[in-house]
Amino acid sequence: MRFKLLLVALALIAAENGFAQKKENKPQDWLISGAAPYQSRIAVDGQNIVLDNGLVRRSFWIKPNAFCYDFTNLNTGQQLIRAVQPEAQLQLNGKWYNVGGVDGQKERAYLRPEWMPTFTARPEDFSYVKHEISELDPLLPWKGDKWWSTHKAAGKGKVLTFTYAAPAVAALSGIEVKVHYAIYDGIPLISKWVTIQNSGNQTVQINQVINEKLALVEEESAVVGSVEDMKKQHGLYVESNFAFNNAMRYHLSDQSLHWKADSTYTSQVNYDLKTPAIMEVYPTVGVGVKLAAKDSFSSIRSWELLMDSYDRERRGLAIRKMYRTIAPWTTANPIFMHLVSKKDEQVYTAIDQCAATGYEALILSFGSHVNMEDTTAGNLAALKKLADYAHSKNIKIGAYSLFSSRKISEADDIINPKTGKTGGTFFGNAPCFGSNWGIGYAQRIKTFFEKTGFDIWENDGPFPGDQCASTSHPGHHGLEDSQWVQFNMQKQLYHWLNARGVYINSPDWYFLDGSNKTGIGYREVNFSLPRENQRILNRQNIFDALWEQNPSMGWGFVPLTAYQGGGKEAVLEPLHEHQEDYKQLMMQYYGAGVQACYRGPRLYDTEQTKQTVIDVIQWYKKYRTILNADLIHLRRADGRDWDGFLHVNAAEKGSKGLGMLFNPLKTAITRTIEIPLYYTGLKGAAKITFDDKTVKTASLDHLGKTTMTITIPAESYRWFTVE
Repeated sequence: MRFKLLLVALALIAAENGFAQKKENKPQDWLISGAAPYQSRIAVDGQNIVLDNGLVRRSFWIKPNAFCYDFTNLNTGQQLIRAVQPEAQLQLNGKWYNVGGVDGQKERAYLRPEWMPTFTARPEDFSYVKHEISELDPLLPWKGDKWWSTHKAAGKGKVLTFTYAAPAVAALSGIEVKVHYAIYDGIPLISKWVTIQNSGNQTVQINQVINEKLALVEEESAVVGSVEDMKKQHGLYVESNFAFNNAMRYHLSDQSLHWKADSTYTSQVNYDLKTPAIMEVYPTVGVGVKLAAKDSFSSIRSWELLMDSYDRERRGLAIRKMYRTIAPWTTANPIFMHLVSKKDEQVYTAIDQCAATGYEALILSFGSHVNMEDTTAGNLAALKKLADYAHSKNIKIGAYSLFSSRKISEADDIINPKTGKTGGTFFGNAPCFGSNWGIGYAQRIKTFFEKTGFDIWENDGPFPGDQCASTSHPGHHGLEDSQWVQFNMQKQLYHWLNARGVYINSPDWYFLDGSNKTGIGYREVNFSLPRENQRILNRQNIFDALWEQNPSMGWGFVPLTAYQGGGKEAVLEPLHEHQEDYKQLMMQYYGAGVQACYRGPRLYDTEQTKQTVIDVIQWYKKYRTILNADLIHLRRADGRDWDGFLHVNAAEKGSKGLGMLFNPLKTAITRTIEIPLYYTGLKGAAKITFDDKTVKTASLDHLGKTTMTITIPAESYRWFTVE
């Protein structure tokens, strides 16, 4: 027996040493290289199954039940797993069940391979039956040919699926669970989700599904400290497609990541055993649905991205690459105007102005005369006429629709579980997606897009996570399943639109279910401040938003007429009187790769203003690919000195970098600025061109940095390209 254990341990160690040797011969930085050097594979060697792409390795042992024993960052060598856990946990009919997992690990601070053959299975757990390997399908069937985007297709990879049989419990007869793991080419990323099939003859209540549970190495050790206060493991970034609350930042919108103490980890430093050493992923409120006979269920899906640095920029670059890999529709970035219209004639004029200046899309903003919920034949025919005219000018067209923060009726609104009455929701009043009105709303939106040919949906106040205590709404049974059902109804609508190529603006974090863009984060009343203030505040908004999202994922705001109050010093109309402010606001946004909502009745009012708009749009289109690339943060705007940012793309054949530098002061300044060009992929030297005119050859140090001295005019900007 001891000899057999020794052989198993040696085999596992040899496998890990083989992967370590592969790591030593790794190609260049994965944030600079393409996916080719890091192809995914799933290797099966007896009881051992390993997912690996040269950047991340996740390994499983399948006897006497399947469990994960290894989760390694091959770029740093960091091992994340300290102890075994079940592969998922389910609460069915009110009782908890483990899916996979084993007993027998006595020391929980670390895991030695030679212990593994002594582990035992529990008869009350779901047990391993088989595994399957397949190619990775795209998350959604997005049609990338309709919009300008940097990425037309999702990243490729492999999927490992474990099938588990239910324990011998009569209430679970016919229940089968599959746990899926997807590994992606070119990025240290693994996705995980759970599906449940009810092949039996009785309904099963799914109370909760924990699709991931990891006993992770702790980030810090402290004698005293709580789960909430102590640092969490920084080597792993986790995101799921279960996020909402209007924060316009994922970590604030997330409703699924949970850090917990591990009372079985008795050798930890913390005397109260409160170290955050268990990471779980599940919807906080719960699922609460009834799984009928012959029906199936899919859990939320989580993505686990291994981090190799504490540097904020590098961590952000990794997250941005994750979005481009799994959700390519987030890289679509049409040039659009926001029109406030009262009649069709204004729409036709705006379409003509868009076509004349190089704009690509027109969105009929809030307060406009279009009602998407009116599906009468006359209204749909009139709107189709507008869409046909826009398309004849090669302009996409969209419209605004409000869901929440409105009252429909006592019968259709969310019932507050605390009061038993309507009101008191996230937005004050809101309809329930599971009500008759909510079900009809989704169908009306589909009818609108089917019949009119519109291309863009600006969905405001979408489902914010409200629970509904109604027991009469046809879409959900009661309070317990109301959040899950409503959110999934919205997901289904977004999936339907995404598959049709409809572009979705939504002020919440629905990117992983088909949304294209959300707000970058701004305070609307700030647009009533003087234009000088707005320029600086807008640059701060851009700088702050683009740490963990690509430029294409956020919209800014440029109200051309009075908005939220403000005097003459705040507005841009008449545009020809404030042409320099108008141009600089456009250059700030387009220079960041961020589309702003230019909200007003027109894009230009004179030939001179028209030419200014044309010049900016032509400049943007000339450098569009690099302007939509990763943004490196140089210096945040503070009104005291220069500020700026730099776009980088090592894969770009032309300009591998483009920088924007701004001077908020009322006098010209000359500054010597350090420019980090590591992520351009250039080595030794770079050609820097200022304002498409002056060319300079700069030498780069071993970290890819150079310095340059530049003069920036008063209250203006300079830009440069890097080749």
